[in-house]
Amino acid sequence: MRTATSDEQIVERALTGDAEAFGEIVRRWERRIFALAFGMLGREEEARDATQETFLAAFRNLRAFRGEARVSSWLHRIAVNQCITRQRRAKVRSESALEDEEEKHAASFSAPVQYSPARVAEDRETTDAVRRAVNSLPIDLRQVVVMKEFEELTFREIAEALDLPLSTVKSRLYTALRQLQMRLQKFDGEIA
Repeated sequence: MRTATSDEQIVERALTGDAEAFGEIVRRWERRIFALAFGMLGREEEARDATQETFLAAFRNLRAFRGEARVSSWLHRIAVNQCITRQRRAKVRSESALEDEEEKHAASFSAPVQYSPARVAEDRETTDAVRRAVNSLPIDLRQVVVMKEFEELTFREIAEALDLPLSTVKSRLYTALRQLQMRLQKFDGEIA
């Protein structure tokens, strides 16, 4: 019976010259890092670029990896920084660009066949409202929401990834969820 190799052990192998080791880290974490980037950036192309840049930066800085943090926290931190950098460089995204991207992925939000077309349309409106509400949050709140609610990281993992005190992470999540609640209540009032 073979025991699972930890991420930290794989990083050690990569540092000793094992050419395949870093590829294993990428395979293990690529989907999660992409999901985080997509949640923060809201566009697939941007998220793919941020994911690629995250792993390039991790590879370039592999020797700087400190064993006191977990590899997952280290990668999440790099990804968050990549997303923040991209957002700072970008001009305000136009609503039409976001809508185009969402239309391209509408199939992933479609409901099972037993739902009526009206129900499918309502679900898409709700999904769109949640995405817009999350994207409208300030970046420091958005990253915590995405990591906690979509990536399902623990408070401790988020604190490590963002290099923040645990209490700050909890406070930001509380503030973000309150703001989302207010934004979504406005949306609910608009369609009622």
